[in-house]
Amino acid sequence: MDNDPEVPMLDAETRLAGGHREELRLWLRLLTCTNLIESEVRSRLRARFNVTLPRFDLMAQLEKSPQGLTLGALSRRMMVSNGNITGLVERLVDSGHIERLAHANDRRVSLVRLTEAGRAAFAEMAAEHGGWIASMFSGVEPDGQRALLRLLGELKSSVRERSEPA
Repeated sequence: MDNDPEVPMLDAETRLAGGHREELRLWLRLLTCTNLIESEVRSRLRARFNVTLPRFDLMAQLEKSPQGLTLGALSRRMMVSNGNITGLVERLVDSGHIERLAHANDRRVSLVRLTEAGRAAFAEMAAEHGGWIASMFSGVEPDGQRALLRLLGELKSSVRERSEPA
């Protein structure tokens, strides 16, 4: 057994149940990298802009759709419940970053979109966010980044092809 701290010691039953040690190590490594990056981004967003990662993500979705989105569309895009979206929207409306509009074709539905202040705030956050990500990845050579991107694309396709329908 190697002493990689990211890899827990596998019990004998797990080792014998198919010998998937390398796949498990890879999955744990991906999970660790994701958690490290996400934790750092959360911390920096909070310290620099006093904003949470979910609020940043919601603003990013609205930035891509200047005409606005329904709460349902935001929920689907962010893969969270409508209840989670409602709370985020309320806080961003209160802070003046987004506004609620009546839907042109359905009075029961409202759209939300970035305000000018929200668009300006998001542009500043997004620029710094991009720099943070570039900095975190700077220890990997450009060729390595391209190879990793290609391999992760293969993994994404493999997972999708082998996923069970919901």
